[in-house]
Parts: sequence; C-alpha cells; structure tokens
Amino acid sequence: FFTPAGVGTQVADGGLPWRYDAEGSVAVASPRKEVREYDGAEYVLEESITTDFALVRAARGDSHGNLVFDKSARNFNPLAAMAGRVTIAEVEELLEPGELAPDTIHLPGVFVQWVLPLTTAEATDKRIEKTTVRAAHTGMTGGDN
Repeated sequence: FFTPAGVGTQVADGGLPWRYDAEGSVAVASPRKEVREYDGAEYVLEESITTDFALVRAARGDSHGNLVFDKSARNFNPLAAMAGRVTIAEVEELLEPGELAPDTIHLPGVFVQWVLPLTTAEATDKRIEKTTVRAAHTGMTGGDN
C-alpha cells in the first residue's frame, strides 16, 4: 500500500540498518522504496510482510480451516494467518464443515494449511492469560479508597 508516512525520510530513501556484522558495521541496509505522487502528494510504497509460518489459535473452526476468533483474538490473528506461507491453526472447538454460519467466519480456510484440534485440557490452558489480584491497600488518604 502507499502511505504518506515516511516520505522524505530515511525510511523512503533507504540506508537504515537491517543487519550488523561482527565488528558492528552495517552489513545489510534497507533499500530505497518506491515513491509515487497522487493528487499532488507523495506516497511511499510499504510492502506486505510474509512469514514462513503463522501460528494462530481460534475458538472454533472446521476441518477446512474456516476459523472464528473470540474477543480481542480477532484483532490480529486473521492478519497474522494471512501473512504466513504456511498457517497452522490451533482450534479449541473443531466443528464439521458447514456447521459454521458463513457470516460468523473471521478467516476463510483458504489461508489455513493445517488445523490442530486441541483437547479440552489444552483448550482451557491459556498460560498467557494470568489473573493478577493484589490485596486492597488500607490506610491510604485521599481519593476513593
């Protein structure tokens, strides 16, 4: 996509360090990006990111790879899945093809190469989600304590 962000900067001109050598010198620098003018304004071409693998976790999915995400998992999982050359989806609830209503699908199966159904124990084990609660602090003054 073309964006006005970065026009006239080293982002567009190239030369930003991508990799350093053992001595700390720049071994690989960013290339110059294409700049075009639309309606009198300049825009820089930002190319998409492609990854070798994408790993996503869906609340529901079918064996064809159609996926439904819960809550905030819908924010970036579909985009991450679309960026992968090979996408592997962990599915908490595996359904038969046709059981998902087409309007509820957040990511079509064309972007998913592997579907891994989780066991009940695996589906409920969400180690990244940690509930932390601290004891109420007493004796404070001011505010709504």
